[in-house]
Amino acid sequence: MARKTARPGRTLALLFLAIAIMFGGIAFAGTWKPELGLDLRGGTEISMTAENSEGGSVPRESLDEAKSIIDQRVNGSGITGGRVTTEGNDVIKVSIPGTGKVQQETAERVRQTAKLRFRLVACSPQKTCGAADPSGSMVEDPSAGTVPGTSPRAAFGGETASASEKATASDKASEKASESADPSASPSASAKPEKQNENKVVKVDDAVEFMRNVPQEWATAYNSFTCPAPGAEPAEDIPGKPLLTCDEDGVPYLLTPAVIEGTEISEASYGIPQQQANYVVTLDFKSEGNKVFADTTGAIAGTGEQFAIVLDAKVISAPTADSRISGGAQISGDFTQESAAALANNLKYGSLPLDFPEDGIQTRVIGPTLAGNQLTAGLWAGLVGLILVVIFSILYYRAMSIVVIGSLLVAGALTYGMILLLSETAGVTLDLPGVAGLIVGIGITADSFIILYERMRDDMRDGRSMRVAVDTAWVRARNTCLASDGVSFLAAFVLYVFATNEVKGFAFMLGLTTIIDVLVFFWFTHPMTKLMAGWGFFNKGHVLSGMDKRAIGTVDAPTGTTLVGGKA
Repeated sequence: MARKTARPGRTLALLFLAIAIMFGGIAFAGTWKPELGLDLRGGTEISMTAENSEGGSVPRESLDEAKSIIDQRVNGSGITGGRVTTEGNDVIKVSIPGTGKVQQETAERVRQTAKLRFRLVACSPQKTCGAADPSGSMVEDPSAGTVPGTSPRAAFGGETASASEKATASDKASEKASESADPSASPSASAKPEKQNENKVVKVDDAVEFMRNVPQEWATAYNSFTCPAPGAEPAEDIPGKPLLTCDEDGVPYLLTPAVIEGTEISEASYGIPQQQANYVVTLDFKSEGNKVFADTTGAIAGTGEQFAIVLDAKVISAPTADSRISGGAQISGDFTQESAAALANNLKYGSLPLDFPEDGIQTRVIGPTLAGNQLTAGLWAGLVGLILVVIFSILYYRAMSIVVIGSLLVAGALTYGMILLLSETAGVTLDLPGVAGLIVGIGITADSFIILYERMRDDMRDGRSMRVAVDTAWVRARNTCLASDGVSFLAAFVLYVFATNEVKGFAFMLGLTTIIDVLVFFWFTHPMTKLMAGWGFFNKGHVLSGMDKRAIGTVDAPTGTTLVGGKA
C-alpha cells in the first residue's frame, strides 16, 4: 500500500502562502516587468581601445585574455545577457542590456583595471614622515611642512639596538637610497635598488627597510603632497616603486614598493561575518602569496604599523596587524552589498592585462537587435500553445481539467515571480531564446499531470476506487516524472555550461521551468487531485467528472458491456 498524503489542504495552503510572500517581496521592490535582453530591448555598448603598457602592438593573446576577463565580469553573477566581442586587433566591445543605474554600474566595473597590490605604509597622518635619526626615532624634515594632527613616533620595534648600530643602519639605508634613485626624476619617482625590476614586487625585508628608514627625498615629497581633486587621473602605480596616493576620504599616504600582487589571489568572496554588521571582502592567496602575506603581517605585528591594500592606485584599506596572519585576508570598509560584490567580482576574475585609456573608451545607447514584433510573435506562440493544452484537457479530462488549468496557472505564477526576483537580485534578463525555453516549459508541466491521470485510470480499470487509485498511481507517476524532469534538467545544465551566451538564456529558463514543474507536481497537482478524490462528484464517477466508467474505459459505449480488468 502506498503512503497516503497527509492533509492535502495544508500542503496547498502552504504553497499559496509561499506564492503570496514571493509577490509581496516583488511588490515591495516595485518591479513588475522583467528585464529584457539586448535582442528585445537594446542597451548600452562600450567600445574600449586597448593599449600595450610596454609599448608596441597589442598581443592577440592579451586581447583574448582581457575579453575573457571582461566577459566573466559582465556575466559572472547571473544571466545578464551581456555580450563581449573583439573588433580588429585592439578593440573590445561590451554590450549590456538596458541603460539604467545597474547598467551604468556594470559599465564602470568593466572599465576598471582592478590592479590590486599590497604595500606597507611608510607615512600617513598617523605616522610622521621623515628620515631616521641616530636615536632611532622619526624626525620631521625641517624644510617641509608638518602634517596636521601627527606627532613623532617610534620607528624601530623588537630588540633594542645600540646608537652606533642604528646610526650605521641609517647611513647604509640613506647611501643605498641615494645610489639607486634617479637624480632627474620627479618626487614621485622610485628610489629603487640596483638591478630591481620596477615591474616586479620587492622582498618583504626591503619594504620594511624603506618603511622604517624613509629616504629624505620621499619624506620631503610626502610632506608637500596634496591629494588630487576627485575624478582626477590616478597616480601611476608601478609595483617596484614607492607610491604617493590617497584613500577615498582624501587621506594622503606614502607607501613602500609592493610586496604582493593581486595575481596571487586565488579566491575572492564577500559577506557579513558572524557577530558583525558590515560587509567585508574575503581574500584567499595562492601558496606563495600566502607565505609573503604571513611574513608581511609578522614583520609589523604588534607595532601599530600599517599595510595598505591598494586598488587601482587608491588605498581602500590600511589595517594594522596584531599577530602573524596566514590563510587569507579581509578587506573591510563602508561597503554596501553591491560595492562588496563588485569588488569581489573584479578581484576574483583578475586584473586586465592591457590598459584602456579614457580617451579610447566610448559609450553609446543601442537599439534592439530584433524587430519589436519578434517578442509579440513569441508570446502569441506561447499563448496559442497554452490554449491548445487547455482545450485538450477540457475535452479529454472534463472536470478533472480543473487541476490541469490550476497547475498551469500556479506554474506560470511561480515562473513569472522567479524571473522578476532574479532580474532584481541577479541581473537575469529575458531574451527571445529565454521565451522559447518558457514555452517548452508548458509541455513539461502538461506531461506531469497526464502521466498521473493515466496511471490513475489504469488502477481504476483494475477495480480500485478513485481514492485508492490516487495513492497507488502517485508512486509510479512520481518516479516517472522525476526521471523525465531529471533528463530535461540535465540537458538544460549541459547547454548552460557549454553553450554560448546566446543559448544560455534558453538553457536557464528551461532548467527553471523544470524545477518549478517538480514543485508544482508535488505541492499542487498531487494534493489537489487527492483533495478532489474525496468529493462525491468525482469518486462516484459523475459523467462530467472525467473519471466515470466510460471515460476510463470500463464500459463499452455502444453496447454498455461492462469490462473488468480490460476484458469483457
